[in-house]
Amino acid sequence: MEIKSYTIELINMIREKSPLIHNITNFVVMNSSANILLAIGASPVMAHCRSEVEEMTSIAGALVLNIGTVQEDWTESMICAAKTANSKGIPVILDPVGAGATKLRSETVERILKETKISVLRGNASEIFSLASSEVKTRGVDSSLLITSDHIDIAKEIANDFKCIIAISGEEDLITDGNQVLRVANGHPLMTRVTGTGCGLTAVTAAFCAVAGEKLLEATTSAFAFYGLCAEKAVITSDNPGSFSVAFLDALYSIENEDISTFIKVRKG
Repeated sequence: MEIKSYTIELINMIREKSPLIHNITNFVVMNSSANILLAIGASPVMAHCRSEVEEMTSIAGALVLNIGTVQEDWTESMICAAKTANSKGIPVILDPVGAGATKLRSETVERILKETKISVLRGNASEIFSLASSEVKTRGVDSSLLITSDHIDIAKEIANDFKCIIAISGEEDLITDGNQVLRVANGHPLMTRVTGTGCGLTAVTAAFCAVAGEKLLEATTSAFAFYGLCAEKAVITSDNPGSFSVAFLDALYSIENEDISTFIKVRKG
């Protein structure tokens, strides 16, 4: 599949259908993730109360689980929501923020993966690889690993183990379904200086998956490329973190099909 044309198709579908994206996410990024979803044309809702998550998920196009400010009662809500999504064929995107840094975070991710079916697992290299080896550690939400060719087999193994798409953010992003491997080179280092950009990518990935049917590998790759390209466009306007975040939101809203077809950088891994 030609990713450039598919990205255009998906973003146009998002803008036309405005899929509801249910986010059980962290306190730090609720506002920014909601604004990012609104900018691309999706409809965000942030609901984490156990009493309503099943009902809310049942009407959503996709579900985001983000453990950035994890709490035990939120974990229960996440699992209940994910089970509802599984029963209705709704994609579930899990962001294992800080996995490997503490026992609570690692055990929470492991429990979600064990008790539910995740469609896409999106994080940085250390977060994702902590699921494969206890030797992999994280420092806060920063990645302590660069994606290299040595990691591709591990990523594919994790994808096959959990039967999901693995999407790893890095200097060059890595997305795999356990068989195919795609790499995305769009993005800008300034993204790491603005809180919530990674969590925003998780939300955007959910929106793309919500309109993609079963083509989750391609949808995830398209989301990464689209998001990174918008950052590249934004930094032309401002290369300072505060104003960049505003320019980035504007780029997510206004980027044109011609930019996507010209500047997206995706290759087979």
